[in-house]
Amino acid sequence: MATGDHKQLMIVGVDESEPSIYALEWTLDHFFAPYSPNSPFKLLIVHAKPSAISAIGLAGPGTAEVVPFVDADLKKIAARVVEKAKEICHSRSVSDATVEVIEGDARNVLCEVVERHHASVLVVGSHGYGAIKRAVLGSVSDYCAHHAHCSVMIVKKPKIKG
Repeated sequence: MATGDHKQLMIVGVDESEPSIYALEWTLDHFFAPYSPNSPFKLLIVHAKPSAISAIGLAGPGTAEVVPFVDADLKKIAARVVEKAKEICHSRSVSDATVEVIEGDARNVLCEVVERHHASVLVVGSHGYGAIKRAVLGSVSDYCAHHAHCSVMIVKKPKIKG
């Protein structure tokens, strides 16, 4: 465990999805809010903003005209995600979280940030995809669990039984 001023780094990957927001809330409630400022962790919240070209997917006639509009939309989404993350932290009296927006594929961005900051824990949400959907869409949590050089915690929102 951390001693003195040196705290281990916990990274939480966020996007605009409900599972991602739930993972941030859960992490704050279990590791930060009840202990702040005495949590053993520093908190870094990371949003991976896709590039406009990757979001468009196919390049063809007219692509160059569309890219600035797509990029503007992606920047707006990133700003909303950052604002939401800050609001959630503020609502739980967690004031020392750092938020970063990094362009790229979420799988690569999160693993690279873990490496660069020598993080101890990476927290990601789970969409709860089945095997087929996960194979087609690719699972950020699955990829990070296999490739990140730290412990990876995948937070799943409990299913409501009724």
